[in-house]
Amino acid sequence: MKLILTAPVDKLGVAGDIVEVKDGYGRNFLLPAGKAIRWSRGTEKQVEGIQRARDAKAVRGLEHAQELRSQLEGLAVELAARAGDEGKLFGAVTPADIAVAIKKAGGPAVDKRAVSIAKPIKTTGSHNVAVKLHDAVNVHLPVNVVAAK
Repeated sequence: MKLILTAPVDKLGVAGDIVEVKDGYGRNFLLPAGKAIRWSRGTEKQVEGIQRARDAKAVRGLEHAQELRSQLEGLAVELAARAGDEGKLFGAVTPADIAVAIKKAGGPAVDKRAVSIAKPIKTTGSHNVAVKLHDAVNVHLPVNVVAAK
């Protein structure tokens, strides 16, 4: 079965790739999960749009990753979350929340999948967060979680 990936799939490819998979894998996993669409000549134009969107988000290489690192290193990221009186959060801070906070703080757009948290953030205060920009470039950011008003 020939499919066009719409999301990254481990050991298969990234969004925009045209792949050949076994019928059962495509029919039972990739298509229902929304990770792929069926290939046809008409969907070939969609591939170009998917690849353009992927290229716009992607870090374009080691030099670009180092530029992004220099932008992120001096950044003061503050995140407001609902919290109780003792500073305990109602829920937890997610990587998506941190990616949005980085953008609001004036930093570059970072993919939420690039943000990694050592342990779940469930309290207010300063926490260390790692952002993987490239295989060779990681940035450790202090994120200050404050109680929302």
